[in-house]
Amino acid sequence: MVPAGGYAWWYIDALSDDGKHGLTIIAFIGSVFSPYYHWSGRGDPDNHIAMNVALYGPRGGWCMTERGRSHLARDHDNLVIGPSSMHWDGDSLRIDLAEITAPLPKKVRGTIRVFPKVMPQTLWPLDAQGNHAWRPIAPRAVVEVKLDNPSLSWKGEGYIDSNAGVEPLERGFSDWHWSRAHLGRDSVVLYEGQRRDASRFAMGLRFADNGTISEVELPPERVLPKTLWRMPRITRADAGAPVEIRRTWEDTPFYSRTALKTRLFGEQAEAVHESLSLDRLEKGIVKLMLPFRMPRRA
Repeated sequence: MVPAGGYAWWYIDALSDDGKHGLTIIAFIGSVFSPYYHWSGRGDPDNHIAMNVALYGPRGGWCMTERGRSHLARDHDNLVIGPSSMHWDGDSLRIDLAEITAPLPKKVRGTIRVFPKVMPQTLWPLDAQGNHAWRPIAPRAVVEVKLDNPSLSWKGEGYIDSNAGVEPLERGFSDWHWSRAHLGRDSVVLYEGQRRDASRFAMGLRFADNGTISEVELPPERVLPKTLWRMPRITRADAGAPVEIRRTWEDTPFYSRTALKTRLFGEQAEAVHESLSLDRLEKGIVKLMLPFRMPRRA
């Protein structure tokens, strides 16, 4: 149950084995980036739900249609948002998509299956009060993509996590930077940011293929070039190692998502990186721009 003013999301990303394709899927309840949720006073998170789908590479597309509470159904193993759904069958997460891209409308139809390699049962609070928390559900997974619209079929490696909070995200943080990388056998997540009380949080976690989780010291900070929207991007990499921006997947006034080639803990790695500015998200002009990419069908 998501409380009034709160949020929950489930995040999946994947990179194809041939490096040509990528995707992210985020299921939102109490959509944290929704101007409609903000304007409503955030009293009813179930009335502001969305299945965000982003396809990168050839035949890409971006969907984030917000819907009302009558389009939501959920239990322990299922989450239904409008015509799309997620179902845990005991071995894999099956995602059935029936979405429309924005701003130019095109169908996104098909099925994605995510097979976790390891599933740690650990929750990390992101603030001292425990108002915001993060759970790495599957730091490494095999992903199979079979879409009819657009016509896409590929396999790769992916990642699943979730975040939840009992208050608006921007009340707890001003910004954060996050990345996940798959090494030869292990997976690494680097997570840091600025809280509203001016304190910082920073964590480095290494997930072994046997389920062991180790805290690791964050590698040296690396400042990446700003995006076209002038979003600051900070990541971590081994000292002296180059960091290559393979592609900037998302470039918005308050958020960026980037595919990186980097070196961490002595190993080459393909990484997915995100930077988020809640200070920018709070600006009125930004909220007025969002419906262009995030239509609402209550």
